[in-house]
Amino acid sequence: MDIVDYLHRLFAYDDWANREVLSSLRTAPNPPPQSLKLTAHILSAEGLWLARLKQQKPALSVWPELALAQCKAEADVLGASWRSYLEECREAGLSRQISYVNSKGETWSSQVNDVLLHVITHSAYHRGQIASDMRAAGLTPAYTDFIHAIRQEIVK
Repeated sequence: MDIVDYLHRLFAYDDWANREVLSSLRTAPNPPPQSLKLTAHILSAEGLWLARLKQQKPALSVWPELALAQCKAEADVLGASWRSYLEECREAGLSRQISYVNSKGETWSSQVNDVLLHVITHSAYHRGQIASDMRAAGLTPAYTDFIHAIRQEIVK
């Protein structure tokens, strides 16, 4: 498996995990506000990084106020957008540098492959926070471990 195929696999996992979180929030009798806030942040940050990679203006702020239905709509767009972006990726382009301005107004430069790994790990980090928040509220969070997705053949 080459690196681009592996990235497709990681982003398929990420899309599935985000949808699992959304599903657990939809079925919760009273989803914790912090969990919804973190979910909106995950989705907006993923969109922000995709916009940076494409050298476009991001559609959302880093910490937007989104309702659950808006999060679902954003997840639908993001899943397709990341698949499209990865279809255009070539292994040689993964080491390309991109320049961008972060949310603090600082200018940075990063390799595409580092940005892609950051997107995956950043989202997983916040999904862990959502799981903790939901447990603290007496709710059952989504089971979004990567190995679970592999074992269940959700991601191949």
